Amino acid sequence: MKGWQIFTHSVRLVFTNIDHALRISLVLYLVLAASQVATYMNPPVMTEVDGIDMPTLSGSYVTQNLIFAILAIIASLWIAVAWHRFVLAEEYPNGWLPRWHGPNMLGYLGRSILLGIVVVVGVTLASIPFGLIATGLPGLLFLLPFVLIGLGAYLFFRLGVMLPGAALGTKISFSDAWRATKGESGTILVLSVLVVGASFLLQLPTMLSGNPNSLISLIYGLVVNWFATIIGISVLTTLFGHFIEKRPID
Repeated sequence: MKGWQIFTHSVRLVFTNIDHALRISLVLYLVLAASQVATYMNPPVMTEVDGIDMPTLSGSYVTQNLIFAILAIIASLWIAVAWHRFVLAEEYPNGWLPRWHGPNMLGYLGRSILLGIVVVVGVTLASIPFGLIATGLPGLLFLLPFVLIGLGAYLFFRLGVMLPGAALGTKISFSDAWRATKGESGTILVLSVLVVGASFLLQLPTMLSGNPNSLISLIYGLVVNWFATIIGISVLTTLFGHFIEKRPID
């Protein structure tokens, strides 16, 4: 029940503050979208290798995508820190670019990398016994990817309260995050299922369109990914507000 409350509260945060959400993220999200638009406008040349079409990666194409990737990381960090600070510290945006918090963004990046490593290691270790069980029971093999994705989401949200802390300049260790969500495994598990399920449903129209590279699919993907991005950040914000700052989620 609480997992559902956290999810719906996070969605409401976005829609009830849609004007501020757009001011915080729209310009920066266009930077994130630039790579997809550039690839659509100028797709890489495909070369057949062993019967499989592979993109030919020229030096200019690699350089272009490297620049886009760096800009996307900066824009993502900027959006995340700004949204956390807006909700948790009532730091309202002025104009169409939120305030720059370089040290907080750098701390957010570092903790995100550490969190990603922990999640990958945890999922990798868990895949060994799950894989052995699935091998012995072939009927369960198709469930393995879903189990591992769910576990990854669970670990991410269980420990993810450290990220809004970075946005606020509050140091929260892995052990602090784990203790803060102690006894809430069911809540985090439900939340993980809801977030992963919602993400899948949002991507389903593109997967079923028959032409995921069409202009309509591109526009739909950009709009949906904006909502997914800001709501995902909002979920972490809600987790921090509830489990660290003890705010209600009613």
